Amino acid sequence: MSPNQLTITQALDKLRKNEFSSVELTQACLDRIEQTDTKLKAFITVTKDEALKVAKNADEIYQKQPEKINDYPLLGVPVSIKDLYSTKGILTSAGSNILKNYIPPYDATVVKKLKNAGAVIIGKTNLDAFAHGSSTEASDFFTTLNPWNLEYLPGGSSGGSAASVISDQTIFSIGTETGGSIRQPAAWCGIVGLKPTYGRVSRYGVIAMASSLDSPGPMCKTVEDTAIVLNVLAGHDPLDSTSSSVPLVDYTAALNQNLKGLTIGYCEKYLNKPVQPAVAQAIRDALKTFSGLGANIKTIELMDPKYAVAVYTVLQRAEVSSNLARYDGIRYGHSVLRNKKYQPEDIIDVYNETRAAGFGEEAKRRIMLGTYTLSAGYYDAYYLKAQKARTKICRDFEKAFDKVNLIVGPTSPSTAQKVGARNKNPMFGEMEDILVEPSTIAGLPGINLPCGFGNNLPIGLQIIGPQFKENKIIQAAYAYEQATDWHKKRPKIASVAG
Repeated sequence: MSPNQLTITQALDKLRKNEFSSVELTQACLDRIEQTDTKLKAFITVTKDEALKVAKNADEIYQKQPEKINDYPLLGVPVSIKDLYSTKGILTSAGSNILKNYIPPYDATVVKKLKNAGAVIIGKTNLDAFAHGSSTEASDFFTTLNPWNLEYLPGGSSGGSAASVISDQTIFSIGTETGGSIRQPAAWCGIVGLKPTYGRVSRYGVIAMASSLDSPGPMCKTVEDTAIVLNVLAGHDPLDSTSSSVPLVDYTAALNQNLKGLTIGYCEKYLNKPVQPAVAQAIRDALKTFSGLGANIKTIELMDPKYAVAVYTVLQRAEVSSNLARYDGIRYGHSVLRNKKYQPEDIIDVYNETRAAGFGEEAKRRIMLGTYTLSAGYYDAYYLKAQKARTKICRDFEKAFDKVNLIVGPTSPSTAQKVGARNKNPMFGEMEDILVEPSTIAGLPGINLPCGFGNNLPIGLQIIGPQFKENKIIQAAYAYEQATDWHKKRPKIASVAG
C-alpha cells in the first residue's frame, strides 16, 4: 500500500515507527496529485515547495526531538484545505474570479490550528465560487469530477476536498458547510464528513457565505480520523464572536463505546420521494445494522424537509447579499481593473465594473434575491417570516431529541448526479441538500459516512445529534463503520493520469 492511501491513524503509526518519513508521505501525495488531477481537477493550488519544507521540519522532530511528538497530534500528515480559508502567503480565491489574485496576510484559525498540530498543507481545493452551489460547477475556474466516475459530479461546495480524499491525493481535508457542503460531497464521494455544531469550530478567516450557518469541519477516510481532527479544530476562539465556550470533550474517547441503551430515531418523510429507492433501502439496511449493534430504533415525526428549503433559500440569500457587499473594487479588486486609472469621482464605476466582471451568474442571482428579501416592503414578508420558521424547525428537533438520542437518514436523496445536472435546475443545490438543510438551519452537528452503492456510486448515511453532542454521533458512526466495509472501498482511477 502506498503511503498516500493510509488513514491519519495509520500514517501517524508508521511515522512514529520510522517506516517512512513525512517527506516521503508528502511526496507520495504530491505524486498522486500529479498523476490524477489533470482529469479530476480537485486542486486550485498545490503548495509543493512549502509542503515539503514543513514535512522536512516534521521529520526533524520525529528523529531528533521524539519527546515532543505528542505535542503535535497531526505531525507530518498532509491535508488539503478548501480554498475558502485564508492561508497566509497562499492564494485564497474562494473559487471566484474576483479573488483570483488575493494573497491573504493571515491564517484562518482552523489553518493556524492545523499548523500548530504539525499538519502539512499540501494545497487548496476547488469549490463552487464563494461556496454557492452543490456540485463545483459554479466554480469560476473549472468543475471537479467524481473519482468514482468522471461523468459525474463530486458534490459541493466542498467537492474538491471530497475528491482529493477519496482519490488518495491527501490523507484528509478540511471543508465548510452552510447547507450541506461537507456532508453532501462526502456522500457522493464515499468518505466521512462531519459538520460540527454551529460555533464549535471557529469561522475566523473563513470567507463568509451565510454567517449564521457557516460551519468548518473535517473530511476524512474514517470516523476515527474525524475524531482526531475534531480534537484539533474544536474550541472557543476570541477572534470569532459566534464561537462557543461550551466545554470540550475528547472525541476519540467516544470510539469503541457500544450502542446498548442508545435510541436512534428515523423519519419516514426522509425516506420518501425524491429519495432514490436504492438510497432508501441502504438506510433501512443501516438501521438493521444499528439494531444488531444494540441500539433501539424508533420512528419519529419531523417537519417535512421541503420547508427547510424555503427557509434556507431566503436566509442564505439575504446573508450572501450582505457578505458579498464588501467586494467593491477598493479592498479586493478584480484583475481587469488593475491597469486602469480612476479618479475619486469614478468610484461608482469601479464598484459596478468590479462586481459585474468578478461575480459569476450564481453569485449575482443570490445577491439579487437576497437584496430583494431584505428590501423595504418585503423584509417582513420574507426574511422575518423565514426567521420565525427557522425557530419552528429548531423546536421540532428539540422535541425529537426528547425521545431519541440520535437521528439517522439519507444524506442526499440521490447518488452523484451527472456533469451538467446543475445547468438544468436553478434550485439544484437546494434539492440535493434537502435532507441536510433542516439540521444545519438548527445549528446541529451531523456526520456522513458511506453505507452502500447505487448505480456504482456511493450512498451516504447521515447521523444527526443534539447541539454539542458530536461525541454521541462519533460513537454511533464508529460502531456502524466497524460493522461494515463500505469505508474501505476506493475508486479505480489510475487510468485518469495525464
